[in-house]
Amino acid sequence: MRYFLETLRVRNELLWGFGWLCLAGAVVCLVLTAFSRTEVYGANVWYKPVKFYLSVAIFSWTVGWYSAYLPQTHSLTWFSWSVTVLLSLELVYITVQASRGQASHFNTSTPFYAYMWVGMALAAIGVSIWTAYLTTRFFGEGLTPLSPGYLWAIRFGLVWFVLFSLQGLMMGSRMAHSVGGADGGAGLPVLNWSRNHGDLRIAHFLGMHALQIIPLLAHYLLKDLWQVILIALLYALVTVGVLVQALMGKPLAHLWASLG
Repeated sequence: MRYFLETLRVRNELLWGFGWLCLAGAVVCLVLTAFSRTEVYGANVWYKPVKFYLSVAIFSWTVGWYSAYLPQTHSLTWFSWSVTVLLSLELVYITVQASRGQASHFNTSTPFYAYMWVGMALAAIGVSIWTAYLTTRFFGEGLTPLSPGYLWAIRFGLVWFVLFSLQGLMMGSRMAHSVGGADGGAGLPVLNWSRNHGDLRIAHFLGMHALQIIPLLAHYLLKDLWQVILIALLYALVTVGVLVQALMGKPLAHLWASLG
């Protein structure tokens, strides 16, 4: 881990620093869960910012690491600054709403909240668009020489990330993440994924973290290009299956039971 962080600082100092800032934010919010009993959708109000800070830290460090494989151009600097600013705006609003005991997502109860909800959605779309741009760079020329398996793992991870990050539009159009029931109620610890209804956040989570999982598998376990392709396609199939399950209004536990 030390080697990763030291090397990342050289590769992309901005995203290295932003990741550390997000990690600090996650720790602060986690501490605040012990001092607050306020709940939103049945979960401690500070768990949401914890999850978002951690997710953004992991994303920032991941794309910062990958960006060093590309020809270093001004557009990469724009990419780093754009995702930093856009994600910072989203994190600040989520944190402020937590401090007020209010939901950040799907909250249009006042004109201000409605404007901020739209602003968050646009920021998330902006990050997806910038990541799509990064993806196209990995299909271009001038890349640092990488093994075919690892290179394709990064490509698959980026493509799945973009597709399933945009799946957030599905939740936005519904103004809810649950299917078959209202948001809230019994959920898995910390993650708070519904145990009673379909939950669109699960496929969203799995698809976006393909960005880390598939390249890690390719780097440490999968040595053959066809193994990488097979795992990437199976990963996508499972994620789509989880999405379909949620759209049917059935919780993840129902999928586990059917597989058992």
